[in-house]
Amino acid sequence: MSRSLQTALIMAVAVLAGVGGFFANRSSLDAEATRQPQKISAATVNALLALRLEDTENQLQALEQWRGKVIVANFWATWCPPCRKEIPDFAAASQALAEQPVQFVGISIDSLDKVRAFDDEFKVPYPLLIAGPEMLTLAAGFGNDARALPFTVIIDRDGKVRHIKLGTLKREELERKIRALLSS
Repeated sequence: MSRSLQTALIMAVAVLAGVGGFFANRSSLDAEATRQPQKISAATVNALLALRLEDTENQLQALEQWRGKVIVANFWATWCPPCRKEIPDFAAASQALAEQPVQFVGISIDSLDKVRAFDDEFKVPYPLLIAGPEMLTLAAGFGNDARALPFTVIIDRDGKVRHIKLGTLKREELERKIRALLSS
């Protein structure tokens, strides 16, 4: 596939995901739209944890390395306004919980250069991993049929999906959900 065709495909998927995220965010998200996950298969969780994606330093990161911690996997992109809005809350929550067995990870549907520039600007204190638009297919396995952004999956220390949210998560809600998992 030519580089220009690949770029055009990524941009088309990005625009569609952004539009979907925008409309999902505008709907009933302010009224606590976090869904309790239906039964998400262990195979879907394992597919997420089996990922090996490059970080902003071109180092491969295996999500498996964080098994046994509460994992907050946030699917996002630099071009997504709701994503940009929630990242500071995720950063603050990750810093507040830094001494706890919790790992935040941003899975960006974007290019390395754009994620690096975003990280330089916002100083995100957790790993930002680079993924292609095919990652939205994995998100669909967690119930994100719209393949929209932002999308967050919270996995407990036993590897079970405990919370799923399509749209923005505010710091208070995020910390409350994580602290409940840490105390159980």
